[in-house]
Amino acid sequence: MPSTPDYPPATLAHFAINADDVKRAQSFYERIFGWRFTAWGPPGFFQIQTAGGGKPGVLGALQKRRELVPGERTIGYECTIAVEDVDAVAAAVVANGGTILIPRTLIPTVGHLIFFQDPEGNVAGAMQYDANAQVEI
Repeated sequence: MPSTPDYPPATLAHFAINADDVKRAQSFYERIFGWRFTAWGPPGFFQIQTAGGGKPGVLGALQKRRELVPGERTIGYECTIAVEDVDAVAAAVVANGGTILIPRTLIPTVGHLIFFQDPEGNVAGAMQYDANAQVEI
């Protein structure tokens, strides 16, 4: 993954494409947009490089499909919003009628992430980017 991006708060920072057949999805997006994929992190997870080869304004990933909402396959693009304080965002989500689906999770050298569902049923992530984030002992 590229170095931790420097996004202003409340900026769309990352999207992920969920796929049942990651190889088929890779081929599709390579042929349609000329995107290239680099393995990163867990098996079946790839960073997306745009056709121009430059750093995209929004980072992208292709990953094996999962269920952020138990029993419901994630079929849309996942979006993650950069935030200054992921704990404050989690509290605000709950206070305003949303639900935390995945509580604060560390992604070493990237930051802390939550996934939430808004009152309309939409799912999104909030990431507090921190290149120094490490597992606490």
